[in-house]
Amino acid sequence: MSTSDLDLPDLKQAAAPGTAVGQANQGPAHSEGGSEDEPQKLAADLQPVFDVPVSVQAVIGKTKMEVSELLRLAPGSVLELDRRVGEAIDIYVNSRLVARGEVVVIEDQLGVTMTEIIKNAE
Repeated sequence: MSTSDLDLPDLKQAAAPGTAVGQANQGPAHSEGGSEDEPQKLAADLQPVFDVPVSVQAVIGKTKMEVSELLRLAPGSVLELDRRVGEAIDIYVNSRLVARGEVVVIEDQLGVTMTEIIKNAE
Protein backbone atom coordinates (compact mmCIF):
# COMPACT_ATOMS: atom_id res chain seq x y z
CA MET A 1 0.00 0.00 0.00
CA SER A 2 1.48 3.37 -0.96
CA THR A 3 0.83 6.69 0.77
CA SER A 4 -1.27 7.72 -2.21
CA ASP A 5 -3.68 4.88 -1.33
CA LEU A 6 -4.41 6.44 2.05
CA ASP A 7 -7.04 9.13 2.49
CA LEU A 8 -5.00 11.45 4.71
CA PRO A 9 -5.11 15.24 4.96
CA ASP A 10 -2.38 17.13 3.15
CA LEU A 11 0.48 17.50 5.62
CA LYS A 12 2.96 18.92 3.11
CA GLN A 13 2.34 22.43 4.39
CA ALA A 14 4.70 21.87 7.28
CA ALA A 15 4.49 23.85 10.44
CA ALA A 16 7.35 25.97 11.67
CA PRO A 17 9.84 24.01 13.80
CA GLY A 18 8.38 23.48 17.24
CA THR A 19 4.77 23.90 16.05
CA ALA A 20 2.37 21.02 16.62
CA VAL A 21 0.83 19.31 13.60
CA GLY A 22 -2.61 20.59 14.54
CA GLN A 23 -1.23 24.14 14.56
CA ALA A 24 0.18 23.93 11.04
CA ASN A 25 -0.92 26.40 8.38
CA GLN A 26 -4.44 25.31 7.55
CA GLY A 27 -4.47 27.07 4.16
CA PRO A 28 -7.01 29.48 2.71
CA ALA A 29 -9.95 27.08 2.97
CA HIS A 30 -9.74 27.31 6.77
CA SER A 31 -8.88 31.00 7.14
CA GLU A 32 -12.50 32.20 6.81
CA GLY A 33 -14.45 31.31 9.91
CA GLY A 34 -12.35 28.23 10.73
CA SER A 35 -13.56 26.42 13.80
CA GLU A 36 -11.55 25.83 16.92
CA ASP A 37 -11.99 22.06 16.61
CA GLU A 38 -9.89 21.79 13.42
CA PRO A 39 -6.82 20.40 15.30
CA GLN A 40 -9.04 17.77 16.95
CA LYS A 41 -10.58 16.88 13.56
CA LEU A 42 -7.09 16.50 12.06
CA ALA A 43 -6.06 14.30 14.99
CA ALA A 44 -9.22 12.22 14.59
CA ASP A 45 -8.52 11.78 10.86
CA LEU A 46 -5.04 10.48 11.68
CA GLN A 47 -6.19 8.18 14.50
CA PRO A 48 -5.80 4.98 12.39
CA VAL A 49 -2.06 5.57 11.96
CA PHE A 50 -1.22 6.57 15.56
CA ASP A 51 -0.32 2.98 16.50
CA VAL A 52 1.81 2.26 13.41
CA PRO A 53 5.39 1.68 14.61
CA VAL A 54 8.15 3.69 12.93
CA SER A 55 11.91 3.58 13.27
CA VAL A 56 13.49 6.89 14.30
CA GLN A 57 17.25 7.42 14.09
CA ALA A 58 19.31 10.44 15.12
CA VAL A 59 22.62 10.14 13.28
CA ILE A 60 25.48 12.14 14.78
CA GLY A 61 27.95 11.00 12.13
CA LYS A 62 29.24 8.15 10.03
CA THR A 63 32.53 6.46 9.30
CA LYS A 64 33.81 3.57 7.22
CA MET A 65 36.22 0.95 8.45
CA GLU A 66 37.43 -2.50 7.64
CA VAL A 67 36.19 -5.49 9.60
CA SER A 68 39.65 -5.95 11.11
CA GLU A 69 39.48 -2.38 12.52
CA LEU A 70 35.97 -3.04 13.85
CA LEU A 71 37.16 -6.15 15.67
CA ARG A 72 39.93 -4.15 17.37
CA LEU A 73 37.45 -1.71 18.96
CA ALA A 74 37.27 -1.85 22.74
CA PRO A 75 35.74 0.25 25.49
CA GLY A 76 37.39 3.67 25.29
CA SER A 77 38.12 3.45 21.56
CA VAL A 78 37.54 6.68 19.64
CA LEU A 79 35.90 6.71 16.21
CA GLU A 80 36.45 9.67 13.92
CA LEU A 81 33.13 10.67 12.35
CA ASP A 82 32.36 12.75 9.26
CA ARG A 83 30.89 15.64 11.29
CA ARG A 84 32.34 18.47 13.30
CA VAL A 85 31.39 19.35 16.86
CA GLY A 86 28.25 21.48 16.88
CA GLU A 87 27.21 20.49 13.34
CA ALA A 88 23.55 19.52 12.87
CA ILE A 89 22.63 15.85 13.16
CA ASP A 90 20.34 14.04 10.71
CA ILE A 91 17.00 12.65 11.89
CA TYR A 92 15.59 9.74 9.89
CA VAL A 93 12.13 8.17 10.11
CA ASN A 94 11.95 4.76 8.44
CA SER A 95 15.29 5.42 6.71
CA ARG A 96 14.07 8.71 5.21
CA LEU A 97 15.71 12.00 6.16
CA VAL A 98 12.97 14.17 7.67
CA ALA A 99 14.77 16.72 9.85
CA ARG A 100 18.03 18.09 11.21
CA GLY A 101 18.63 18.97 14.81
CA GLU A 102 20.96 19.44 17.74
CA VAL A 103 21.87 17.10 20.58
CA VAL A 104 20.63 18.29 23.97
CA VAL A 105 21.12 16.95 27.49
CA ILE A 106 18.08 16.81 29.78
CA GLU A 107 19.08 15.78 33.28
CA ASP A 108 21.20 12.69 32.53
CA GLN A 109 19.49 11.78 29.22
CA LEU A 110 20.45 12.67 25.65
CA GLY A 111 17.78 14.11 23.39
CA VAL A 112 17.40 15.89 20.06
CA THR A 113 15.91 19.28 19.31
CA MET A 114 14.67 19.57 15.74
CA THR A 115 15.90 22.77 14.15
CA GLU A 116 14.99 22.15 10.51
CA ILE A 117 12.26 20.10 8.84
CA ILE A 118 13.35 18.60 5.50
CA LYS A 119 10.66 18.80 2.82
CA ASN A 120 10.64 16.45 -0.17
CA ALA A 121 13.84 14.65 0.86
CA GLU A 122 14.83 12.17 -1.81
